[in-house]
Amino acid sequence: MRATKGLLRYVNPLQGTNSHHGLSTGNTLPLVARPFGMNHWSAQTDQSSGWFFSPRHRKLQGIRCTHQPSPWIGDYGHFTIMANTDPHFHLSPEKRARAYKGEFHPHYFRAELLNDGTVIEMTPTERGALFQFQFPSAGGRVIFEPVTGESSIEIVDETTVCGWVSGNSGGVTEDFKHFFVAKFSRPALGIFTFQGNEASSLEAGDRVGFFAAFGSDVEMSIATSFISVEQAQRNLELEGLTTKSLDQLIEECGAIWEDALSAIIVESDDETKLRTFYSCLFRTQLFPRIWHEPNAEGGIHHRSPYSGEVHDGPLYTDNGFWDTYRTIYPMFALIQPRRLTEILQGWVNAYKEGGWFPQWASPGYRACMVGTHIDAVIADGLARGITDFDVPTALEGMLKHASTVGDPSGAWGRIGIEDYKTLGYVSSDHHESVARSLDYAYDDWCIAQVAHHLGADVSAYNASQTSYTHLFDKQVGFMRAKNADGTWVEPWNEFHWGNPYVEGGPWQASWAVQHDPAGLIQLMGGDEAFTDKLNKLLTTPPYFTTGAYGMEIHEMTEMAVAGFGQYAHSNQPVHHVLYLFNAAGRPWRTQKEVRRVMAEMYTPDDLPGDEDNGEMSAWYVLSALGIFPQTPGHPSWTPGSPLFAKATVRLADGKKLEVNAIGEVDNDVYVTQMELNGKAIDRLQLSHGELAAGGSLTFHMSAIPSEVVVPPSGRPYSLSPYQQ
Repeated sequence: MRATKGLLRYVNPLQGTNSHHGLSTGNTLPLVARPFGMNHWSAQTDQSSGWFFSPRHRKLQGIRCTHQPSPWIGDYGHFTIMANTDPHFHLSPEKRARAYKGEFHPHYFRAELLNDGTVIEMTPTERGALFQFQFPSAGGRVIFEPVTGESSIEIVDETTVCGWVSGNSGGVTEDFKHFFVAKFSRPALGIFTFQGNEASSLEAGDRVGFFAAFGSDVEMSIATSFISVEQAQRNLELEGLTTKSLDQLIEECGAIWEDALSAIIVESDDETKLRTFYSCLFRTQLFPRIWHEPNAEGGIHHRSPYSGEVHDGPLYTDNGFWDTYRTIYPMFALIQPRRLTEILQGWVNAYKEGGWFPQWASPGYRACMVGTHIDAVIADGLARGITDFDVPTALEGMLKHASTVGDPSGAWGRIGIEDYKTLGYVSSDHHESVARSLDYAYDDWCIAQVAHHLGADVSAYNASQTSYTHLFDKQVGFMRAKNADGTWVEPWNEFHWGNPYVEGGPWQASWAVQHDPAGLIQLMGGDEAFTDKLNKLLTTPPYFTTGAYGMEIHEMTEMAVAGFGQYAHSNQPVHHVLYLFNAAGRPWRTQKEVRRVMAEMYTPDDLPGDEDNGEMSAWYVLSALGIFPQTPGHPSWTPGSPLFAKATVRLADGKKLEVNAIGEVDNDVYVTQMELNGKAIDRLQLSHGELAAGGSLTFHMSAIPSEVVVPPSGRPYSLSPYQQ
């Protein structure tokens, strides 16, 4: 056992892992990795499933090198490493699995195999890892096996093995390979290839792996590359895997994580709150994944999953923009602006290499979810002062998918774009038409922000911003599907899930007008009617029909058991909705409901639903600070109810933002007064520049709501910031 100190002691990598196909408490993995590392490592207990780890399983099959951003998306370039002492050839996952006792940390994993006392320890680098195997006196073997796909193994000598694996779930070019070099600290008694559960003479083939026998304890350094074996060897050397001890690398990785977690220091005597907060903060710094690697000249390059060729410059991957634009990118702009600059250039490079921005990147184009929310990611970065990337090329790519027919399956471009351009909405002839229509209106607003930044004509996109009004039916009070001839799709059911919506129904989808909250309020009948509608969202029983899904999917189950009516926090479409009370001038309602979600739906062990590349966790982190990005793409934050008496946010250039809550924060939910740098403010919008400049933001708290309606002039904006 190794003592964990500092903020790392609050992080629980098992948070959200007790999930399965029918119910998500996070759908996470107990990842061991460097922040944004090219490789993640996870205990594997069930190779047969996308949910390949469960804390309920008591046997370990190995430690997987994984790139899986979600069980719904799948893995690629994956392989497992295991050790055993069995005299029989128990090599396959099911046969080599052993009861174990595990120790999980962001920077370190330890497993003791209970049948014989074998101990496996490992710590990650950015593109590799160092393993230490402690065997009983008779020694044992180290096992390397691909999870799926073709592979190739080259036994270089008695200490070194190299090769590649090619397993993937899509999003790759035909020649995709994940290369590796593994080096042992002592000569092996023998190194052999195997396939299935049998030793083999094959050096290549379907899931060909290797095992190495040793008479005593041994370490294994392993590094990988998506470029070549030679690049994997370079990574092995540059990351200290040939020169540093296990203890040194554990300390190094721990220090890196301690620095990453120190981006936000919160103070509390409540250890449960601290564990929840820092477990969530950990989750926000895993994705998107670094894809680039160091070259021989001291720069960086990458093999593109979009073109298959090697290009200079940065690239990141494993991100679903439909999820992540909502919270995590605005958070990066506040606490990681330099990292965000590189990430944004990486997405521009993806466009340059593949000809389109990805809809969902893993590692290349994947057809998943709707909208082109890379528009929001880029617009938000610009709005918050991240400008040192190729903005003209970014706009070129955004204009392309906003005007040109893309991939029919939805891996790039906008399905139904012809309808949208001629009708002002996507007709029911296309799947998920309401969701697409609303997303395209918001995304066009985001494009207008980028175009305005470059001095381009924004008139066409300004006109498109209000196209959401075409689908609001005042008779039923919801966004609703339309046929191409302008008639409503019948029959109507406010509890119908799925097509024309996405992972929800009218109650969850009708609020997706992040760029124009004032316009949405007027569309729904004004402040009183809008507030009443939000109240009904939270109190209407969680009824649903399975609709196009044909079965109760996990999001339905999660909403039904949550106790928040039709408010389905387990999924992203509603994540801005509680802050819409601010837009209606009722901040005390935002404060009450946001604090209730934090208290009832987040714990150190569980999350409310699919965590989705840090977005679910970022919602909690930002809400706990008392700020939220109501509209990514606009340079503002709207206030909520801070969870901690004091939080210190580390900003760029040595600046700090101190967030103070005056009162009994455990019981005082409501804000009676806000002060910025000692000056009282009476508005529900803070500029990003005000917070990024550092200083102090103070909330005076009370157990009694201050039910004073804030006038429109003090509420979150409507439409384009350059029109204000």
